[in-house]
Amino acid sequence: MSLRLDWCSYEAAKHAVMNWHYSERMPKFKQVYIGVWENDKFIGVVIFGLSVTPYLGSKYMLKNTECAELTRIALKKHRVPVSKIVAIALKLIRNQSPGLRLIISYADPYHGHNGSIYQAGNWIYVGTSSKVRQYFWRGAWRNDTSMFREFGLNPDLRKTSQYRDLPPKYKYLYPLNQDIRKQIEPLAQSYPKKNCDAGVISSTSSFQDGGDGAEPIASLYNYV
Repeated sequence: MSLRLDWCSYEAAKHAVMNWHYSERMPKFKQVYIGVWENDKFIGVVIFGLSVTPYLGSKYMLKNTECAELTRIALKKHRVPVSKIVAIALKLIRNQSPGLRLIISYADPYHGHNGSIYQAGNWIYVGTSSKVRQYFWRGAWRNDTSMFREFGLNPDLRKTSQYRDLPPKYKYLYPLNQDIRKQIEPLAQSYPKKNCDAGVISSTSSFQDGGDGAEPIASLYNYV
């Protein structure tokens, strides 16, 4: 059995997300797409990108260009462990964007995930995010940050929109060099106990609402 990871097109990534990820939505903002082939058959994609949170790395004293988010893992039935696929994808993104120092990802307990993929890959667990509020608008559930970007602080809109509060997400960090590893290791907490995601093939919920605005690019950041 052979395994190959390489950059893929937006169209290929969208096919994987729409068919093999529970969100059925592409993340917004600038993204890069790493395709996965098993025995020369396309089985999915790993997506990294800019976060919907503009200051994602500030908590770790990093610039926005030094921090990225693993926003989607969308895979069909396969044999290679997901942790191995993610490990190879991390090497590719580190080589492609040498200015990156930290990758962040989230596991969503609302969908039964506790991050066993990241635990197997020795990611650093740093606790949970804040509670997420979503509003039902134009036929879809949208995160609070998305509604704020579109409508600002319009209180009337939010009062008339159906909303729901989701549980906090588990937050994992992956340092791309030893300096940042030493910096974040003191933040490490005990891994959440395994729940029901042992067989997960599509993971990472991110805080990004779905959309088709991701760019089919080959580079996340441009460095000289």
